[in-house]
Amino acid sequence: MDFDLRDKRVFVTAGASGIGRAIAVAFAEAGARVHVCDIDRSALDALAGQSAGISFDVCDVSDRAAVERTMTSALAQLGGLDVLVNNAGIGGATAPLEELDPQKWQQVLDINLTGTFNVTRLAIPHLRHSSSGVIINMSSLAGRVGYPNRSAYATSKWGLIGLTKTLSIELGDAGIRVNAILPGAVSGPRYQAVLEGRAKQSGRSVAEEAAYAMRNVSIKKLVEPEQIAALAMFLASDAASTISGQIFPIDGDTQSSA
Repeated sequence: MDFDLRDKRVFVTAGASGIGRAIAVAFAEAGARVHVCDIDRSALDALAGQSAGISFDVCDVSDRAAVERTMTSALAQLGGLDVLVNNAGIGGATAPLEELDPQKWQQVLDINLTGTFNVTRLAIPHLRHSSSGVIINMSSLAGRVGYPNRSAYATSKWGLIGLTKTLSIELGDAGIRVNAILPGAVSGPRYQAVLEGRAKQSGRSVAEEAAYAMRNVSIKKLVEPEQIAALAMFLASDAASTISGQIFPIDGDTQSSA
């Protein structure tokens, strides 16, 4: 089986920190040419300082004009496109639906779902020119179970599953494979912020929320970003050449978020 990713042209959204950074660095270390976008300029500068082979742009994926400029830049840097990793997303507010600010609902959908649309729409014509085009959508455990008090986030991540399935059908004739990765609780600052939001909502301590979150997990460990990067690399490789339209949970066998 061929796991060779050398000279693959890879574009990662929200690639300056967390899961996105782990994916970008892993591909670069495997010999791929990598371009990332992110809204955090300082994090992008830090990444570029540590990984000289990664080019970047500042971009908010919910801003269609900014995405158009970034895609033009990415293609100029990479010379084409083989792999798109749609990683950009936010967690949004923690609140019951009837208490959720409509603007906060809209913000999550604008970034997580419409942002993915904005990037993918422009990427597809270039992926058609690749001999092995790949799209990887970063969904979540929230894309297969309900998430109490996280309605906007769960809705957006379920939506990405529908988009993944649909694009797999639409693009199969072009040889473009489309899959989704569904991480569970991932180690890092973002998960810590989620626990803090849950603690504020429940009245429990953050430590109590952390223990409570593991009650329905068979393997009671947080997922490391590097593990998600390894799965993304497999899905982008020719070893996965007949895998498309699939969802890949990486969550320690989590049965429920409730």
